[in-house]
Amino acid sequence: MLEELAAGQVTLATVWLLGVSMGLTACTVTCLPFMGTWALGRASGQREAFVHTGVFLAGRVTTYTLLAALSGAVGFGLAQALGGPLGNTLIGAASVLAGLWLLAKPTGKACSAVLPAGRPSGRKRPEEAAPTFAPVQVHRRKADSLPPLFLGAALSLTPCMPLASLLALAANAGSATEGAFFGLAFGLGAAMTPMLVLVPLAGRLGRELRAGRAWLSRWLLWSAAAVLILLGLRRILLAF
Repeated sequence: MLEELAAGQVTLATVWLLGVSMGLTACTVTCLPFMGTWALGRASGQREAFVHTGVFLAGRVTTYTLLAALSGAVGFGLAQALGGPLGNTLIGAASVLAGLWLLAKPTGKACSAVLPAGRPSGRKRPEEAAPTFAPVQVHRRKADSLPPLFLGAALSLTPCMPLASLLALAANAGSATEGAFFGLAFGLGAAMTPMLVLVPLAGRLGRELRAGRAWLSRWLLWSAAAVLILLGLRRILLAF
């Protein structure tokens, strides 16, 4: 592929297809244990799981773009550095953070206070004497998207052949701008992944399992947190 780049034959479409090939295979196998466990432990249903998957993929696309831009600026040294312990250490730290986040913020919801609804002035009939209440509004913390974002950014550093090829292409281009375009095309291709379906299904499964089962809700949450922490510690140990 480097020879094709030198001859001007490697296009953004080629790099996009390289990303697609990874997104449909290695990306799913590597990332689903982390994001699937997160969605199952959150048990927040399909909608939030889909949003968190989008945030996760946005973290990957952004990281690939920055890595390729940096590789285009500094050359082949970046690919060699990522082949060391750095990638596994960051992945492990992000996974441990996600597990601890589940334990610290288990519900992901904050209810507003219930206030009496306004009533028009004047005499009331007896049946109207009972107070009415405004509906309870449920707000989700925007900060709950941070663990998926960190996981997406960290898992982009997983040493693999497609990533090495991307960084080699960017380094051979010799330009941060060209490298960034390569990284963006690669990241958008990698975002074409079955995780867009599988992670929301895990979130829906978690919600259905926890419905009406308070005891199972706690065990499911603790188990998911424990799995994420153990996955993270394993990654950190692999770095040494």
